[in-house]
Amino acid sequence: MTPSHAPAPAPAPAQSATPARRSTPSPVSVPVVPPELDALRAKPRHGDSMAQRAGRAVRRAIASSPVAETADVTRTAYAIQQPVTTGRQLSVTSIRGGAGKSTVAALMALTYAHYRADPVLALEADPALGTLPHRLGAREVRWSGTDLAGIVDPSMLITDLTGYLIPFPGGGWLLPGSQGSIGTRLEIDTYRVVMTSLRRYFATTVVDCETLPAEVARTALVTTQARIMVSPATPEGVAATRSVLDWVGGVHPGMLPTTVVVLNQIAPDTGLDTRKAADLLGAGGAAVLPLPYDRHLAAGGAIRTELLGERTLRAAARIAAEAMNRAVSRGQRRPTPGHGAPSTNGGGPPR
Repeated sequence: MTPSHAPAPAPAPAQSATPARRSTPSPVSVPVVPPELDALRAKPRHGDSMAQRAGRAVRRAIASSPVAETADVTRTAYAIQQPVTTGRQLSVTSIRGGAGKSTVAALMALTYAHYRADPVLALEADPALGTLPHRLGAREVRWSGTDLAGIVDPSMLITDLTGYLIPFPGGGWLLPGSQGSIGTRLEIDTYRVVMTSLRRYFATTVVDCETLPAEVARTALVTTQARIMVSPATPEGVAATRSVLDWVGGVHPGMLPTTVVVLNQIAPDTGLDTRKAADLLGAGGAAVLPLPYDRHLAAGGAIRTELLGERTLRAAARIAAEAMNRAVSRGQRRPTPGHGAPSTNGGGPPR
């Protein structure tokens, strides 16, 4: 008698080698600034007064050196536009709030987006107090860095990613840190996932960090290729920033040659000897560059490059060039323009 055989069990379904993408509810867009507050803002002013613009035009007509001016613009543009083999990530931080950190981060993002033909990302890593979305002209925010960390996948194309980002003038992209909720934090693991995942898509990333010594800011100082430290152009601001630079040099001496200190003049006359301040802050290898007072920046709100003062535009370009030089060379020999140098993209700073 032949024994009966039980039917063979059905084979288990093969598991996909690629894990399923996490199901994330789609967030609702919220305004960056409530309409009732936005209505309080006065009409934006030009960064230079009418008298300053008229005086500059007269001086340019009488004593200008077009050759020298063109050479300076070319050098600056070459440094900003220089090719990169992998994405360069630049962190912007300060020792305290009110130094103009988010303003400088927005200026850098706008400048890189204007000069460079490859993708530029502005990333907000200060979700509680940062104003980067507002400074870059965003009207609404929807997806944040925390949201994107649960979505980003190695198989995604940049066209997939940009659906979660906010475009800003010049062709750049913004990733907000939050929807403006009080108490929002960007976890350190989330920051690392976002920065690591997005580096291959964007040639230049500007990170608006928390103020030091917050954990994300400390991590960004160590992991980015260059860092911009914003200091108020006051004796107190310089003293505090010098202390931070000493701490940075103690953590890793090689970080100072890839650091740019921005002396931000947040008032028309700060009473600071900028030359002596630069000597003090530059000890150890950091570059020190001024950002002059600008009425348009001081008023807050979205930055419109056509309203920035001429000195501000040139200062922003020089800061961006110095930061890119240091991010690419990692503190070694810096490039200079030569045969085949990139164009100046219209011959001047963004307008």
